[in-house]
Amino acid sequence: MTNRLLLGYAAITVLVLVILEIPLGITYARNERQDLTTKVERDAVAMASLAQDALEGTSPAPVRPVRRLAEDYAAESDGRVVVVRLDGRAVIDTSPEFPEGRNFSTRPEVAEALGGQVATGVRSSETLGASLLYVAVPVASQGQILGAVRITYPTSALDSRIRRYWLVLAAIAGVVLAAAAVSGLAIARSVTRPLQDVERAAEALGRGDLAARAPASGPEEVRDLARVVNETAARLEALLHSQEAFVADASHQLRTPLTALRLRLENLEADVPPSGRPSLEGAVAEVERLSRLVEGLLALARSDASEETGERLDLGTLVEGRAEAWSALAEERGVRLETSRDGSVIVRAAPARVEQVLDNLLANALEVSPEGGTIRIGTSRGREWVELHVVDEGPGLTAEERERAFDRFWRGRGSAEGSGLGLAIVKRLVAADDGRVELRAADRQGIDAVVQLHPS
Repeated sequence: MTNRLLLGYAAITVLVLVILEIPLGITYARNERQDLTTKVERDAVAMASLAQDALEGTSPAPVRPVRRLAEDYAAESDGRVVVVRLDGRAVIDTSPEFPEGRNFSTRPEVAEALGGQVATGVRSSETLGASLLYVAVPVASQGQILGAVRITYPTSALDSRIRRYWLVLAAIAGVVLAAAAVSGLAIARSVTRPLQDVERAAEALGRGDLAARAPASGPEEVRDLARVVNETAARLEALLHSQEAFVADASHQLRTPLTALRLRLENLEADVPPSGRPSLEGAVAEVERLSRLVEGLLALARSDASEETGERLDLGTLVEGRAEAWSALAEERGVRLETSRDGSVIVRAAPARVEQVLDNLLANALEVSPEGGTIRIGTSRGREWVELHVVDEGPGLTAEERERAFDRFWRGRGSAEGSGLGLAIVKRLVAADDGRVELRAADRQGIDAVVQLHPS
């Protein structure tokens, strides 16, 4: 947005400069040429009045003072003075390259002046290889044309002045454009910087940082936008916190009565006749399932509220420690745990979260692993991620089931135990460390649960 605003300011500045400077430069060039033409024409008329005596007589005496004046003029002005008689032959020519007596009657401007008209204009001289401004005026006495005076003036000096003027205009345009760019950049940043702050706050909210707020700065419209974003974030934060608090409080408050209810049902076992035993066992099973659901909700609420920061963590060492902790339960169920590591795997994550993730994955793997099966826990380091694999030999899941497995309260085919919150908790915990988790089909049979974390 800054670049677009700056481009807009620059385009407006260029347009204004073009509208102002191009007509100014054209007007200056036209005025300079007109001034030069007027000056040369005035000099030619003065020279023609002085040349009357030289052209009326046949003696060379009157010609000498006129020639000296013409030569002085030519030396001072870089112009060329030619005085011709009525037949077009030159009696004075200040150019030493051409002898006097040369016939100029074929020159259009000289012919026009000999006809009694003043001729002015600019033409290109093939002899000199330059453009010349010419003025030719008739020399007359008592209404009789005696000859003509032509002054030619090279336009190189005029062109040089005009060129310098255009360069000055270009320099002014450059300075103005640079000043406009600097001021435009400052104005654009004063608008876009607050917008970028609002954008960063919105991105932080999208990542789950409900404490992010946009500073109220910049133009009034941006301040209004920041205020709306902050109010929305505050309401969203209050709503989510109230929901998390409700789930945590409800789960915590339900634990005690559920435990008491289970004990009362178990105490009734001796008083229930054999015909009522199935109903009692079903009731106890439902209470146990409800207790696991409450525990899962409480764990999920705690994972949402977790503010533990990531740190350097040796994932291989943590895996070996958790495998040793779960080995007794695995042996009891007739399942073997195998660990492997691909060198040193250091990640950036919270140890408590990774432990809970691994515990949930191992609990799921033990639930589906057949007796005599093996659960393989391995770590490997890739180019972008460090991966943690928990591979079981259970019945596995279809591709659709693997996609839905992370939904809350979803349970797989034939799963009688569990609350359906374990993988939802895993996904939430892994996301807190800016990682990813997915379920893949194992090479032979079962599920390969893959957790990807950033290397440190």
